[in-house]
Amino acid sequence: MAITRDKKNTLVAELTELFASAKGSVGATYTGLSVADMQGLRGLARENHVTIKVAKNRLVRVALGSNAKFKSAETSLLSGQLVYAFSDEDEVAPAQILAKFAKTHPALKLIVGFDDTGSTHDTATVTALAALPTKDQLRGQLVSVIAAPLTGFLNVANGVQRGFTQVLSAHTESI
Repeated sequence: MAITRDKKNTLVAELTELFASAKGSVGATYTGLSVADMQGLRGLARENHVTIKVAKNRLVRVALGSNAKFKSAETSLLSGQLVYAFSDEDEVAPAQILAKFAKTHPALKLIVGFDDTGSTHDTATVTALAALPTKDQLRGQLVSVIAAPLTGFLNVANGVQRGFTQVLSAHTESI
């Protein structure tokens, strides 16, 4: 069933807003996924503050063309049935969420990505972005790198005290 012009205009306006406010967005094919699978994807995305939209590629092209940032974006990769994921908080979250879901649902394949500067990313780049650690993982790695010298110093300082205590206890036992 065809959608009315008003619904198309509303959808284009919504997509334009999503692209404008998103730090990162990714498109993936979803042919072969059931309705229950798509609901699972939407739930996973919602938990991670990612918005999922299914729209015709022609309407996505119109939405990209109506935003000055995305006027020069490459849209040749927009073919077939695509689901789009948007995040206004994290640049790589859409790619990570779709890649995580694709591990258990091989019918979902990453195709194209857009960043907040209006650049288009091909499948290889989007897949590489999906393999990056999350922001929380990067923060944890940074904290461990910063804490490592201090932890080593504390171990050395405690070792001196431990050694001194052991010498004293050995001396008292021998008396």
